[in-house]
Amino acid sequence: MGYVLLLLATLSWSFVGILVKTASTMVDSTTITFARFAIGIAFLGLLLLWKRGKIDLRTRMKWIWIGALGKSCNYFFENLALSIGFSYGNILVGPIQTVILLFISAFYFKEHVSARGWAAAAMCIGGVLLISWNGLPLHEMLASNGLTTFLFVLSAIGTTFHVLSQKMLIRTMDAENMNFSVFFWCSLLMAVPLPFQAHATGPVNGWGIAALIGLGLITGLSFNWFAQALKKVSFAVAVIVSNTGVLFTIAWSYLFFHDPITIYIIGGAGVFVAGLLLLNWPVKQEARLAKKRQLEA
Repeated sequence: MGYVLLLLATLSWSFVGILVKTASTMVDSTTITFARFAIGIAFLGLLLLWKRGKIDLRTRMKWIWIGALGKSCNYFFENLALSIGFSYGNILVGPIQTVILLFISAFYFKEHVSARGWAAAAMCIGGVLLISWNGLPLHEMLASNGLTTFLFVLSAIGTTFHVLSQKMLIRTMDAENMNFSVFFWCSLLMAVPLPFQAHATGPVNGWGIAALIGLGLITGLSFNWFAQALKKVSFAVAVIVSNTGVLFTIAWSYLFFHDPITIYIIGGAGVFVAGLLLLNWPVKQEARLAKKRQLEA
């Protein structure tokens, strides 16, 4: 069951780009962001009521609000970038977030970052730059990809603060109630600009409505699926499978929207996925492999 939940979470995240792109043919990116949170907490709330019979909504916790602000920025800028760019663009968020977290760990929390960590960060940056460049002359790259890359950087900064809030909140809260509290306040925060920015971008259609519901389902349940999977699947397997989501995202982008997938996109994705695997591969696994090599030598 753990492998099924892991695969469900990974596949659901890989569909985000094409779902946002589909929904953007009907409504604007701000409405999409609000809907992701509002529909998400509806699914998550039903899950909590079914499993526990109650919902524990937290308000007076600093990290709840930091997480809500961070996740709101994450979705707002990600949805905006996806609406105007290619549906695979959000693959940049993960490696950028990883690099930011490493710098925060090293220079703010004063934690030791190993040589392996810095090498992984360099690979992540290299992969992002390769995708942003995409073989174009500098002036064309800045004109076509510069804005969307900048928006994804802002999205990654937002999700970084969300990750930090999770790290602090998980000490005193379970994952389901933590996510419900954060996403509930996210939905209220993203309701504020709706009267000024919400507008239709096209006719109401079944695909657009289904995309919004799908995005809400992913927001509400995928994090819970992944958390449950980690209890039953080894961390090494979880790292490998979850990072393959990048490849699925690129595949869906080509199959559903015929986005141009160049050797630079594939190469850049390969470089930063390798960096993410290098960073997250368990140290114990490395030690076992090294010991095995010593015995074989």
